[in-house]
Amino acid sequence: MLKGKELAEKLLLKKKNGGRVLSEEEIQNAGEFGEGYKKFLDEGKTEREVAYYAIKYAKSKGFEQFDKDKKYKPGDKIYYLNKERSLIVAVIGKNGSKNGVRLAVAHIDSPRVDLKPRPLYEDSEMALFKTHYYGGIKKYQWTAMPLSLHGRVVKSDGSHIDIRLGEDKDDPCFCITDLLPHLAREQMGKTMSKAILGENLNVLAGSLPLREYDESNSVKLNIMRLINEKYGITEEDFISAELELVPAYKAQDIGFDRSLIGAYGHDDRSCAYACFIAAMGMQQPEDTIITVLADKEEIGSDGNTGMQSSFLKYFIADIAAQDGLKGRDVLRKSKCLSADVNAAFDPTYSGEYEAANSCYVNRGAVITKYTGSGGKSDTSDASAEFMGEVRNTLNKENVLWQTGQLGKVDAGGGGTIAKYVANLCVDVVDMGIPVLSMHSPFEVISKIDIYMLYKAVLAFFK
Repeated sequence: MLKGKELAEKLLLKKKNGGRVLSEEEIQNAGEFGEGYKKFLDEGKTEREVAYYAIKYAKSKGFEQFDKDKKYKPGDKIYYLNKERSLIVAVIGKNGSKNGVRLAVAHIDSPRVDLKPRPLYEDSEMALFKTHYYGGIKKYQWTAMPLSLHGRVVKSDGSHIDIRLGEDKDDPCFCITDLLPHLAREQMGKTMSKAILGENLNVLAGSLPLREYDESNSVKLNIMRLINEKYGITEEDFISAELELVPAYKAQDIGFDRSLIGAYGHDDRSCAYACFIAAMGMQQPEDTIITVLADKEEIGSDGNTGMQSSFLKYFIADIAAQDGLKGRDVLRKSKCLSADVNAAFDPTYSGEYEAANSCYVNRGAVITKYTGSGGKSDTSDASAEFMGEVRNTLNKENVLWQTGQLGKVDAGGGGTIAKYVANLCVDVVDMGIPVLSMHSPFEVISKIDIYMLYKAVLAFFK
């Protein structure tokens, strides 16, 4: 009869901290992987920027723009840019798509503050921008911090100009002001959701008047003059613009041991990077592999660049046609990792988590069987069969992994794009990494965890 320790070794699930069980070489590899990831974050703070950065990188690795009328052979590398804000990269497999394709799907949009179509106004001799926040944020976190302005403006003649202001050391930046504590007795007595109102997320844009214009709105006019001189746009051009305000700081190592990365946009660019780099390393897989970098997840995946649109379904139909197959038949046989982050257990707020079913920093990639809220509503619940397949793949390839869920059952909840892939009759499960301070302007992840997600996607593609 087995003794207690032997039984425990054989029967119980062991929680493994990567800092203890990984080799020094693996930990060093994770650190090096993190350096490339930090550059990716700094270069891509919006979905457009991520897509352009990824295309430039993919081209350097031999990827070419997809042409549905061209015949591709095993090992060919292709990319498809959808409406400038979502991207597909693929490597054609030896079996083509006859056995289905291997999908890794992530999103590249993050919570932020967008300019309204008519943003610029003057009040009390200051110029400000009116905004509308994008995605789920704690509004008070976005005040009194440096912001940079990113996006595209389409002019009246149809030409466009891309703006990226506030990132270089000599650039000006912007900010949303807050009330000083000396006058904030009433504000500080409000609930956190009411202390800062969405309509009050006004961005400070300047304060000097146009000296030769001694009338109202002279500060606004002066700021508009400077904008026109720099970018050649008028106030009407803001109506055909996508301008986003994001934190102006760069990604940084966290802690004396540099084991963590603090940055804006880990949700979900950490998973996007891991999936993208995994695809870049594939040469001639057995089955065609596809990485999708989607837009609009933070606001429901709507629109023609989100996962509720048909851009992925149409792309797979075109790939299937190369093999004389129908897209729906390929989708039925396909399998997918929906790569999105999960809430890392935070000991400071432990009461909101269920410890046994939470994910932890440095324990590797996290498999999330279902998301949603309450009674598993608004989610895709992965099958036992697919969970078993993924688990066995990770174990076989010595990938450090764990499971997790998004807090206590009735504490709140959230969703991913897994359900939209599942709606295409694809086997899918969520896999990502744990994140501290999720949806804040400065989220924190572990270098070990993002590296293990990269290895997990590689194993899945193989």
